[in-house]
Amino acid sequence: MDEHSKYVDTPYTMKEAIAEAQRCLNCKKPMCKTGCPIENDIPDFIHALSKGNLGEARQILAGKTNLPAVCGRVCPHETQCQGHCVLGKKGEAINIGRLEQFVADFDAEMALTRENIPPKTRGNVAVIGSGPAGLTVAGDLAHMGFNVTVYEAESEPGGVLLYGIPEFRLPKDVVRRETKRIAELGVSFINNVMVGDDITLDQMFERGFDAIFIGTGTALSKELNIPGKELKGVIQSHYFLRMVALYRSNELGREEVPVAEGDNVLIIGAGNVAMDASRQSIRMGAKNVTVVYRSTFETISAAQVEYEGAVEDGVKFMWNSTPVEYVGDADGKLIGLKIKDKDDCELIVPADKVLVAIGAKPARRIISTTKGIEVNENGYLITSERPYGMTTLKGVFAGGDVVHQPATVVLAMKEAKKVVEGIAAYVDAIKLLGL
Repeated sequence: MDEHSKYVDTPYTMKEAIAEAQRCLNCKKPMCKTGCPIENDIPDFIHALSKGNLGEARQILAGKTNLPAVCGRVCPHETQCQGHCVLGKKGEAINIGRLEQFVADFDAEMALTRENIPPKTRGNVAVIGSGPAGLTVAGDLAHMGFNVTVYEAESEPGGVLLYGIPEFRLPKDVVRRETKRIAELGVSFINNVMVGDDITLDQMFERGFDAIFIGTGTALSKELNIPGKELKGVIQSHYFLRMVALYRSNELGREEVPVAEGDNVLIIGAGNVAMDASRQSIRMGAKNVTVVYRSTFETISAAQVEYEGAVEDGVKFMWNSTPVEYVGDADGKLIGLKIKDKDDCELIVPADKVLVAIGAKPARRIISTTKGIEVNENGYLITSERPYGMTTLKGVFAGGDVVHQPATVVLAMKEAKKVVEGIAAYVDAIKLLGL
């Protein structure tokens, strides 16, 4: 791995982590816990850490999350747990994310804890997709005594954690470590299987599964429907990030990555994916990288820390700039992007590549091969409140980005945890009734 792709944050030492934990006030009404989408027992794990009880701290975290090393790195802490810390009013909020990361990493390095594996007698559940939602459902159901099999289309599990989030934000070894821990709970992973093509939901039920969870996320990027979108050099950011991940894993050659050294790159959009694509472009040797955004800085959806990271890396920003046309040469190759500024003046910004990062939507591969699953007008799966998360097809559940607009890792986990309860209630009921 080259220097530019390495994880950029410096972890705490033991002394630093305990000193930071000892600053916690252990509030009676912990606002940090309120700010966490999955209501992690934050004061409790920090208190255990402050006394040097690393195993206890890890056990407390395990009560709510299967992915502490991931959440500790990529959650938007400044708007969630850390952003609600009462010490933040003085600008001295506890660095909760780095403490969670420290506990998870130390536990993995020292092999402090091993989970108790309950008998897998409660039912059989298939999970489609191994991103944050799929891994959460698999881990939680395994803890509850279900036999879980995860189907993953890629060559190894991890989903967006492995193929979408860049190495400098989330090391791939950390993702592999977390999925390995979930496998140790008795969860089986079947890779290189595209559900909808290689196997259908009907065939899964024929194999004896009591319930199926769809956690495939938003596999299709939205394209900007302006003239010139077919030009060579107009690329989806999700595709670019996936190609970089495969290249870093030595599964593809450098020539497969669609940003070359010396390229002038424009990014359309200003969410976290746009920030990832812009920073990754610099790491792949792009000469100039500029984010083009239709509105002002105040309206961007990217986390503040991700924006600041992009600025530090040298990414430039063009505000109030609306793309109106991709400009190409006679050979159909992209040479620039025509934009309109806030005064309605048009100009062409030269570019070798334009990476589009304006959102994504679910693929239709599964629903097109299964009768009875309904989606809304935007293509997202429709689910019920009781049992929570069940689609319009009996026994098929869904959660995460495939149900809602794309969100953060921890919000996908929050939704997945609610669906777990729905799956458990449903399977228990059909077993009781002998269905």
